[in-house]
Amino acid sequence: MSSGERPTPRTGRGAASNPGGRFEPTTTAAVDDGWGSLEEPLPHLATEVRPEPARSIITRNQSPDIPFEQSINPYRGCEHGCIYCYARPSHAYVNLSPGLDFERKLFFKADAERLLTAELSQPGYRCRPIALGANTDPYQPIEKHYRVTRQILEVFERCHHPVTIITKGTLIERDLDLLQSLAADRLVSVAISLPTLDDALKRTLEPRAPSPAARLRVMGRLAAAGIPVGVMVAPVIPVLTDHELENVLDAAASAGASFANYVVLRLPYEVKDLFREWLAVHEPLKAEHVMSRMAALRGGHENDPRFGKRMAGIGIYADLLRQRFQIASRRLGLSERPVASLSTELFKPPAAPDAGNEIQLRLEL
Repeated sequence: MSSGERPTPRTGRGAASNPGGRFEPTTTAAVDDGWGSLEEPLPHLATEVRPEPARSIITRNQSPDIPFEQSINPYRGCEHGCIYCYARPSHAYVNLSPGLDFERKLFFKADAERLLTAELSQPGYRCRPIALGANTDPYQPIEKHYRVTRQILEVFERCHHPVTIITKGTLIERDLDLLQSLAADRLVSVAISLPTLDDALKRTLEPRAPSPAARLRVMGRLAAAGIPVGVMVAPVIPVLTDHELENVLDAAASAGASFANYVVLRLPYEVKDLFREWLAVHEPLKAEHVMSRMAALRGGHENDPRFGKRMAGIGIYADLLRQRFQIASRRLGLSERPVASLSTELFKPPAAPDAGNEIQLRLEL
């Protein structure tokens, strides 16, 4: 494929290619050998799912600009296929591509319930809210079959542990029973990720995620069920979605959101090239303008990883976004975070796995 030729998009996939990760010792490139093979229809790419062995399940966070100290990722990779996802580079750690591999070669925590129970039962464990949805969507399509997220919520409900959830998956409605039980004791809040109300843009930007209308419906059902729900306008993409900021907040508030936040587009590691490729395929006339605005947000660079800067950007454009968000949030009565903080006082450590068997054995002896 020549450098000036656009890659061919895959139906239902966000990435158009499968570049090697940054740890790979070799790289590959498609070259037209004259036999016309590059012009043939691309084969269908099925989703593959396999278990991921793990010795622990809770991840601790030390980043000062992230509002949680610990998180759980029920899955690795995400079938939603959002091209902008900052978690794509994590697939390089398992020798897979941040491109198409990230959205079709997925892993699930097969032993999540036992691992979580074991960690929460440790004598030194200190109860703090655990975030679901930090590096993968806990309600992506494969959750319908594997139910890892539901298993985790069942553990939280049994031991009265607080949890925050961020998702764009409407499958969360399946777990209303658990969420209502947790909400009754101030143990849960949910943020629905919604970067755009434009269906056509969503179809290429987030190809396997639910429609904006479906997310707003679920937001309303969560609110009606008494579950604190908010909206995460993320990412705000210069030129493509930034003009929608107020409209998204309006729609979310009307649906029942009580809090809101936003994050501007981040392009760490391989995401830079994947996003540029996506622009070339889907928004070629806006590509240069988008990247120019990105540079204005990032001090002249495509990405700025500094704490305190990476989420909102810097400069006049970033300041304008911040002011617009604050003005709209005040007008709509949206707070930055859930009004009521989550409770840690009701936590009851679960019995360690197999503890019952050990007690029974001692009684029999």
